Amino acid sequence: MAAPRVELRAVSKTYSNGGQSAEVLRGISLEAHAGTVTAFLGRSGCGKTTLLNLAGAMDFPTSGEVLIGGSVTSALSDAELTSLRRMRVGFVFQSFQLLPTLTVLENVELPLLLARARKSAEMARERLAWVDLEEKAASFPYQLSGGEMQRVAIARALVHAPEIIIADEPTGNLDTASGAQILALLRRSADELGAAVLMATHSAEAAAIADVRVKLRDGSVVE
Repeated sequence: MAAPRVELRAVSKTYSNGGQSAEVLRGISLEAHAGTVTAFLGRSGCGKTTLLNLAGAMDFPTSGEVLIGGSVTSALSDAELTSLRRMRVGFVFQSFQLLPTLTVLENVELPLLLARARKSAEMARERLAWVDLEEKAASFPYQLSGGEMQRVAIARALVHAPEIIIADEPTGNLDTASGAQILALLRRSADELGAAVLMATHSAEAAAIADVRVKLRDGSVVE
């Protein structure tokens, strides 16, 4: 079997604030492979978002190791981390996080511009077509529905062909029909593009598309 895209080895995370400390994750080990969807399930506060932040190299464990493409994230320099996030990871958020002053096309193109990629507009149009929104290229986010904004966010997350997609409650702000569209696109991201998709969700419908379901309670894996 090919090496995992993301690997967590006995990962724990403790936050300290004003002399108080809280252990958010406890001794979690897991792997996420190319072409798979992993869903993290559990109540608010169980550690799902913290786990995604570690898996996307946005945060680092207090103990244990997170490996992306075989590299330990906490051992990388700031420049190496920036490159890793821009080239290997795509992010999809519950609140879309589109820039309101940019058009749809410009929002999708942005990661490529930051990475100084060639043919960035052409690649952005291809990803918009992939999510069936090419006709909205010149629109602004305020002109879109919630479902359309999330589809744009997925196009942006995929525009640089990342190995890993981090999706935090991607259907949390959407109606059932729009949510189903988003879940279908995330499933396609794994099946057609080979991404390893890691998703935090409360939704049974979202969990149903996953190859692996990890249930968390109080920072530990219970199932």
